[in-house]
Amino acid sequence: MTGHHHSVVWGDHREARVVHFSVDDVNRLVVRPDDPHVHIHHKAHAIGSCHSPEDKAFISTVVDAIGGSKAILITGPGVAKTALVKHIARYAPTMMADVVAFETVDHPADNVLLAHARAYFKAADRMTAQK
Repeated sequence: MTGHHHSVVWGDHREARVVHFSVDDVNRLVVRPDDPHVHIHHKAHAIGSCHSPEDKAFISTVVDAIGGSKAILITGPGVAKTALVKHIARYAPTMMADVVAFETVDHPADNVLLAHARAYFKAADRMTAQK
């Protein structure tokens, strides 16, 4: 990941796409759980939420894939992005300072995700003090 300052992560319960990028370079990674599970939704008249538990090993692998990026945008369609942020806060608290935002984003193609991240960071970088 040498030379990459910005990263965007898009994730759901089936995969996470991590894109590290700089002005002239892009590095894409796809992380999938070792044991993918079926997404279970809440059922009427059932006790408990009926949601699958978080896959901590999968989330840890995503955190490792993010690496040492200094500006991280976390995106996704559902609760997976929140689970990732909570995991980072609990198990990699120093990385939390590098998470600049997390947003709800449906299922974009890789080029759309990268364009969104570039536009986000272009605006965000203008608003933060440069080191």
